[in-house]
Amino acid sequence: MAQTIRYEDKPWLKVYQAGVPERIDYEKICLPDALDRSAREFPDGAALIFEGYTVTYTGLKEMVDRFATCLTSFGIGRGDAVAILLPNLIPCVVAYYAILKVGGIAVMTNPLYSDAELRYQFNNSGSKVLVTIDLLGDRMIDLRPRTQIKQIVYTSIGDYLPFPRSILFPLTAKRKGRAADVKPAPDVYTWKECMEAYEPDPPSVKLGFENVAMYQYTGGTTGVSKGVMLTHANLSSQVQQQAAWYPAFAKGKERLLGALPFFHAFGLSTTMNFAIYMGWADILVAKPQPEQLLEAIRRFSPSFMTMVPTMYIGMLNHPDIKKTDMSCVKGCFSGSAPFSVEAMDEFEAITGSLIVEGFGMTETSPVTHINPFAKEARKIGSVGVPIPDTLCRIVDLEDGVMDMPVGEPGELIIKGPQVMKGYRGMPDETAETLRDGWCYTGDIATMDDDGYFYITDHKKEMIISGGYNVYPLDVDEVFYENPKVQEACAIGIPDPRRGENIKVFVVLREGESATQEEMIEFCRGRLATYKLPTEVEFRDRLPKTGTGKILRKDLRKEELEKRRNKRTENGE
Repeated sequence: MAQTIRYEDKPWLKVYQAGVPERIDYEKICLPDALDRSAREFPDGAALIFEGYTVTYTGLKEMVDRFATCLTSFGIGRGDAVAILLPNLIPCVVAYYAILKVGGIAVMTNPLYSDAELRYQFNNSGSKVLVTIDLLGDRMIDLRPRTQIKQIVYTSIGDYLPFPRSILFPLTAKRKGRAADVKPAPDVYTWKECMEAYEPDPPSVKLGFENVAMYQYTGGTTGVSKGVMLTHANLSSQVQQQAAWYPAFAKGKERLLGALPFFHAFGLSTTMNFAIYMGWADILVAKPQPEQLLEAIRRFSPSFMTMVPTMYIGMLNHPDIKKTDMSCVKGCFSGSAPFSVEAMDEFEAITGSLIVEGFGMTETSPVTHINPFAKEARKIGSVGVPIPDTLCRIVDLEDGVMDMPVGEPGELIIKGPQVMKGYRGMPDETAETLRDGWCYTGDIATMDDDGYFYITDHKKEMIISGGYNVYPLDVDEVFYENPKVQEACAIGIPDPRRGENIKVFVVLREGESATQEEMIEFCRGRLATYKLPTEVEFRDRLPKTGTGKILRKDLRKEELEKRRNKRTENGE
């Protein structure tokens, strides 16, 4: 009789590559200390490269120390929250490490968010200082009275540019929408004046390894938006797990393309913190569109890239790829959405590199699974296997306890050092997600006999559009603000480029009429751009339970079936 395969037997260990350990002897080093060490070991090595402007590790440490001194003068100390509202710019990295260095709590927020979404996160986190960009300066000054924020520091894309771009920038930037004037207001400072006014001599703060280092928010304006509390231990363990997974890539030897937004947990850990822990050069891309990504590859030759499928596919479909030498790329990590086999094969053929897919969530810092970094061991369509010190099970959807037989779907649950401390101020939601030391992901998955995991659905009905998480309730709420709308329900619909787009089913109030374009326009300014629906369908009624709850899953099932039938009719 064949031996039964069990989750506790960790069948995935047999596909671990040479040099990848089952367990890691973690060093208790917080991220600011990891930066200090990289500065000692690679003082003249490039730490950050932005449009050709290079900051060495020595220079980065000095900048962090200066801003840490500045934050201390603002009254920021242990446990105080500071919000960062920036794309991938040099001050974004500096501010993050300075906040952690003084014992503060970093709150990474999305520059694409609406004022309502930002106000919720600023207030929920209790942020006292905001670091932002001049393009958002006036908006944030107007928003400040409705928050606890006192000081605002704003930077500009032009603050760190090489010659002659630094000379030309002021002449053309405003016309091109890359800079803006910021109106005078109390307690509002430019980044450069803060850098010049303070010495690189912050007070020494002993950081507790288990203390909260940041609040990373999972959503937007509604009650589903949760502040995930990630500790110094979570963040440090995560980069050490990544380092263990790629033993062929040595410290101080690589260049990483910093294209994933740092305000997202995926970009934060896998492109910002990982690069600094490894002493690598991080090539910052503030606007990760195909043209800018390909230009960064041509100019700075990254050897490692972490991106979402839409970024890889966007480059493949851009004409500039024909004039871009991609042979510098040795390794790639992809996550947040499925990657088509055809696109993956094409990208690997052009670069000669290997792409491995993985999985994670904000609550797990975020990475928990990665495919082995070897073509013969990688399984296309799988999110890979649990990384070192990560335990995984698939349990019954109803009781959440009984292990499902291998190959059978259930809820994926995870245990490991990267799992969050909990949700800020939400004990009930924390208790629902963290049970007996296990993190309940809300994702429906299967595991095969070799220990590879496959995500088949989202129990929480989350939509993943272009690599971003979109909670349907966020979209629903905005539609309910429209006086013409009686009922609304958002779902994710397949899209070959973005993974999923958003479709909303709407029931109008009696006597009202509206168009799809009118509904979408109503959402502008109330939702981040990537949360805007692409389709609106009007109906007389929506399917509901006996208690009157709209059956979102039924609408999605119906929509997918309709699309499958249409493809069949077209002979696809």
